Amino acid sequence: MTDKQDLKKHIERQARRMKKAEFEQPTLVAQTVYIGTLGLLFVLPVIVGAYVGQWIDSQMSGYSIRWTVSLILVGVFLGGINVYIFIRERDNT
Repeated sequence: MTDKQDLKKHIERQARRMKKAEFEQPTLVAQTVYIGTLGLLFVLPVIVGAYVGQWIDSQMSGYSIRWTVSLILVGVFLGGINVYIFIRERDNT
């Protein structure tokens, strides 16, 4: 008896999820906003790293791009983490 009840509950839950997914199907505008958000989450740390690295390099004597390149790479890493966390949290809701 419990197997039939469990199966019935599982099927009902799946049917509710399918109806909810049908109702909440993203529009073109929603998808565009989502992709734009992902882009900003990735690009902003890179840009901040480039500007901060350039500023640090300009404060040092001589011409060097060591800090600029290093902080751009840190920005790429942080941007990737931002995108991963954003996608994971959105999929869990």
